[in-house]
Amino acid sequence: MNEKSLHFVKWNKKNYQEFMNYLYELQDLRYQQFQSKLILNEIPLIGIRIPILKKIAKQLSKGDYKSFIKYNSHLYFEEIILYGLVLSYLKIDFKTIIIYLNDFLPFNSNWAINDTVCASLKIFSKNREEGFKWILEKLHSNNPWDIRFAFILLLDHYMVDEYIDDILQLVQTSYINHYYVNMAIAWLLSICYIKYPEKTIMILENKKLDIWIHNKTISKIRDSYRVTKDKKDYLKTLIR
Repeated sequence: MNEKSLHFVKWNKKNYQEFMNYLYELQDLRYQQFQSKLILNEIPLIGIRIPILKKIAKQLSKGDYKSFIKYNSHLYFEEIILYGLVLSYLKIDFKTIIIYLNDFLPFNSNWAINDTVCASLKIFSKNREEGFKWILEKLHSNNPWDIRFAFILLLDHYMVDEYIDDILQLVQTSYINHYYVNMAIAWLLSICYIKYPEKTIMILENKKLDIWIHNKTISKIRDSYRVTKDKKDYLKTLIR
């Protein structure tokens, strides 16, 4: 089995196990050790670099992707991220993508899977109105990873004039107090500031955000090379 042959495979239990063996042939142990320290998650890691996984996912999306998803055991980091990446490469209607995403989200349990899949879902940029309704539903979830998924989708695909006011309104709402949710909001707000400084600074000046999110947002903005020193100095005065 190899990358170029994947879109010809008709998946069953036997050849899916052969596929797992193929993934182990691509293992990079040094990368696995490095990644394990970053992700801090209980999901087993094979240790395959993301560009390689994207190439594999692209081939899988051209073939029997329904059976691939069916036989996916969701036991390994690489299996779950391939599931999400395959969805991002499918040439099907957006409503069907949403159905698949609803099935995928229960297996989304760390920032690396979450953020990589969100960035790849470029179909949201072409279906913003319908996608935004789905995002709003996920922001009301009791699962913090659903909420992070929604916020990172906003960051990756909705940072445009039409949606900036909606985004700035949403970040001022209370959500589950979870580290990766709060980090997503701070990251999103920092990019809002870089692209829409006049609108975003008002939120920081009004000091209506959660204190941790407020201060982390300022920290992330001040870390950016795209922000001038005088603006960074002013932002420092807003730390709470």
